[in-house]
Parts: sequence; structure tokens; C-alpha cells
Amino acid sequence: MAEINLLRRYPRSTRNIGVRTAAQSEENIRIAREYGREYFDGSRDTGYGGYRYDGRWIPIAEDMIAHFGLKPGDRVLDVGCGKGFLVKDLSKVCPGIEAFGLDVSEYALMNCEPEVIGRLHLGNCVKLPFPNNSFAATIAINVVHNLDRAECIAAIKEIERLSPGRAYIQVDSYRTPAQRQIFLSWVLTAKTHHDPAGWRQLFEEAGYTGDYYWTIIEA
Repeated sequence: MAEINLLRRYPRSTRNIGVRTAAQSEENIRIAREYGREYFDGSRDTGYGGYRYDGRWIPIAEDMIAHFGLKPGDRVLDVGCGKGFLVKDLSKVCPGIEAFGLDVSEYALMNCEPEVIGRLHLGNCVKLPFPNNSFAATIAINVVHNLDRAECIAAIKEIERLSPGRAYIQVDSYRTPAQRQIFLSWVLTAKTHHDPAGWRQLFEEAGYTGDYYWTIIEA
């Protein structure tokens, strides 16, 4: 396993981030975890506040293609693909690559980018509907932590199964008590959370041999 930030060129949020004066409400968390319209295209209280394509995944796609040495004809899977923005940009950056996505949200797939219609699958990362070693790379950005701990381990094993040693997982995390408080006041969907050491231990328990990094919300 290697710690590497393949999202280093992702634009930094311009939101005013700080510890909220009130904790997330149980109702907002419930709505967010349905992964429907309110999560993707509702208000900031229940999710993204509007999840629209703007090209920001293009440099991420470039770095992932370079990191894994992907070429036309290679198959790559984005687990937790949402509306397919990264799938679209992988195909744009490397014409001929066979990019696919999987997501638990029927709403996201029904409102996906036109270019990825037919390339996105409805499913859960706890049981990925693909054969062993069937992808040149498997990517899971900010999705595994949305499961409870036992399901996290199952999902990581599935990702490893599809592309042993050639995967990238990024999860929500925190390094300091202050970052943990921001995490607890902003993150809606994560059921499992650890500092980096805790995540590394979980990766090892799952037998994961791919690469990884952290999404850390900072003020």
C-alpha cells in the first residue's frame, strides 16, 4: 500500500468551513443517506447543494491515468461514481479507455452525464458484480466510509478482488481534534470514521494492497 494524493489538483472548496454551531440533525442525515435528489441537487443541509459537471475532474483523470499507466483498451471502474463525472473525464483524457462506474443511487444514474449512458451500473460496493481481476484499476473516492465497519472491510476486499494491487481508495478522515470536530459537524453520510492510523489498520485487516489517501475538511 502507498499513501498518495491523487486528488491534489482538485479545487479547494470556497465555502466558509468551520465547526457548525449545531450538530447535523438526524433528519438531514436520514435524507442524505437515501442518496436521492435532495442529496445531490437539494440544499447544502442535506448534501451537495447541486451536483453539476464543471470539468474539475479532468486533472484528476489525468493523474490517475498516469499513476496506473492506463491506456486505450484498459478497463477501469469508479465505485461510487455518482452522475459519472470521473467516468466521463477518464474517457475524455484517454480516448479508447473502457471506463465504467457503479453507484447505489438510482437518482444519480438517471441524471448522469449523456456521454456515460450505458457505462454506469446500479449496485452496492459490498458485492461488486464483476469477475476477479477484471479491471486494470479500481477507484473508490469518498464512498467506503459510508458503510459500517464490517461492510467497509467487505467493500475493500471486493475492490482488491477486482484489481489486486491496482486500486485507489480515498476516505474522509482527520488528523487533529479540531479537524475531527469539523468532520463531525459537516459530514452527513459517513458511518465509519478513523484517523489515518485507524484507516491503515482497517485496510490491512481487509488485505488491501492498493493505494489510498484522505479527504480532510480544514477551516
